[in-house]
Amino acid sequence: PRGAGRRSPRKSARVQEESTAAEKKRKPPPRLNIHSAFWILASIAVTYYFEFFKTVKETIQADSWWFASGSCLLAACLSVAFYCIIYLEWYCGIEDYDARYPVLIPITTTTFIAAAICFNIALWPVWSFITPLLLFTQFMGVVMLVSLLG
Repeated sequence: PRGAGRRSPRKSARVQEESTAAEKKRKPPPRLNIHSAFWILASIAVTYYFEFFKTVKETIQADSWWFASGSCLLAACLSVAFYCIIYLEWYCGIEDYDARYPVLIPITTTTFIAAAICFNIALWPVWSFITPLLLFTQFMGVVMLVSLLG
């Protein structure tokens, strides 16, 4: 028979695409890339040039009600996040915890947004309209740094 044992060009292209897709699934992307490096460096620059920690320390010393509220909300948000990741996923082995406990993700999101609003209000007198940009840059830098660790 004619053409026996040979693959058609369409089939070989499809097989090649499937093998490329399978390789992408097996090999995770590198943790440090241009995107994460940019946010980490931007966060370091914000910390240095805007004296971020000194300003936060002064805001805490001024007994800012907004900063204290934001800190409590952030602690609640992180507590729920650690409960999901460490206890449910690692300890109990529940990988799809958002399906079993659907209320956890909205609670975490709501408390985080409320904390961000409180921090913006607390630090607005210092940096004015640039405050949301600075806080977002710090947030992204921390997220990218944590993604490098795990």
